[in-house]
Amino acid sequence: MIILKNVQATDLEQLLLIENEGFPAEEAATKEAFEERIQLIPDTFIVAKKKGEILGYINGPIINQPYITDDLFEKIKRNPNRGGYQSILGLAVSKQARNKGIAKMLIEKMEELVKENERKGITLTCKQELVSFYEKCGFINHGLSQSQHGGVSWYNMVKVREGMD
Repeated sequence: MIILKNVQATDLEQLLLIENEGFPAEEAATKEAFEERIQLIPDTFIVAKKKGEILGYINGPIINQPYITDDLFEKIKRNPNRGGYQSILGLAVSKQARNKGIAKMLIEKMEELVKENERKGITLTCKQELVSFYEKCGFINHGLSQSQHGGVSWYNMVKVREGMD
């Protein structure tokens, strides 16, 4: 059985392994970035675990605008209790656990948090090959992002909370 729970400081090493499996070095979050996210935004840093092993995770701070900017990959702040947009800076699943619906489970958990905390919606950036996956999850492609993170092209994907425009 897969359990979704808030990140713990002891999860760091497993998280780094999954991050580096899922992203090339120029795009992967650093150990320092993970430490900062674990410390400042554990309420929006969710891990999927099975028998104590992390299979995947999703994380990101609450931001005031509907699009992610590159500075978020460098510095984040604690989340406000209500409002704003839930950003997704990282979503990754370990190689052996892929194609089992874990990414979708993690997105659905974030959607629950968005509703509970009266957020406006969820925003993320992704590469072109993942646009269709996020569209299947209900995100709308808002076109190319201004982001230059990792030196590649990213697309703004936004899912507005139902009943809010």
